[in-house]
Amino acid sequence: MRNVALVLFCAISSGLAQNPQPQAQPTPSIVYFVHDPDSIKNYKANSRVVHEMVNRLVLATTGQPDLAKAWASLVSPDDKIGVKISAAGGELFTTHHDVVNAIVDGLVAAGHPRSSIIVWDRSLGGIKDAGYRVGIDGYQLKGIAPGEGYDSKAMLSAPLLGQLVWGDFDYRADTGKILLFSDMENTSNVSHFSKILSTEVTKIINVPVMSSSEMNGIAGCIYNMTIPNIDNWRRFAQGSRFGAESLAEIYSNPIIARKVVFNLMDGLIAQYAGGPQSQPNYAVHHATLYASKDPVALDATALKRLEQWRARASLPVIGHVADYIGFASQLGLGNSAPNRIEIRNVGR
Repeated sequence: MRNVALVLFCAISSGLAQNPQPQAQPTPSIVYFVHDPDSIKNYKANSRVVHEMVNRLVLATTGQPDLAKAWASLVSPDDKIGVKISAAGGELFTTHHDVVNAIVDGLVAAGHPRSSIIVWDRSLGGIKDAGYRVGIDGYQLKGIAPGEGYDSKAMLSAPLLGQLVWGDFDYRADTGKILLFSDMENTSNVSHFSKILSTEVTKIINVPVMSSSEMNGIAGCIYNMTIPNIDNWRRFAQGSRFGAESLAEIYSNPIIARKVVFNLMDGLIAQYAGGPQSQPNYAVHHATLYASKDPVALDATALKRLEQWRARASLPVIGHVADYIGFASQLGLGNSAPNRIEIRNVGR
């Protein structure tokens, strides 16, 4: 049997970014939201209310009559399920434990053993303070192991060189050796996908926080599935036009685009500057969750709201750093134009 290597090359170039190929006009997208002031107070989430909010969103997004059927419409019994969270915000600004628990409860109702579900981010250093309980929650909590946590066969290349650091797959402390995909100064134009993403999960529930990103505009759905899931990522987080638009190209890779089936953005606490790390001075109790099957539409919707908060705080706009959202639309990954996004309130 022929071994088909997952050597995947994203054609990321400034020329392609500036001259994307025309795509067929996608159908309009729906972004659902539910707001409940009782969901969070003094940075503490109300588990019962949050569970109800998550359930409302899943039912609305799938159009199914009950939770088991709703989740079963997104994943099949044979799928290996992953829940991609954001854990960069520590105690206050990690994807809320109650949101993840509600998702896992729904997947269990659809027939998936709790112990088979993987909840992950690049690093899980702050999850204990955020309420996660390793060995008690019942699902697998995983970080990406430095070096060995990346797949040697699942790669993407880009014209922009990046400086390798400890934890990158191709990094070597002894730079006197000639390294594959790397020069004598530990630079490389190659990134590797995490093994969790490439081989351990077949369907993904994407659960970012509602946050700005100092380097990529917004740390939303597209960011959450790209930057934290690859090594040698700093070249895509430089705030340049090239680096920003590259995120759309990375997301379009089948390893990501074909696996993500549902996006739920945690806006219980929203942060409009300094993210995705915790910056309480720029955080608001938004008490809102968003969901959509379209990551582009959800990011575009969240970005608009973040810009409103930034304007009130006399902070500069960040949309130009998040050009990848519009570019993702041109690649056919979803809708970014407001006239092709319908926003629906599924609250009481």
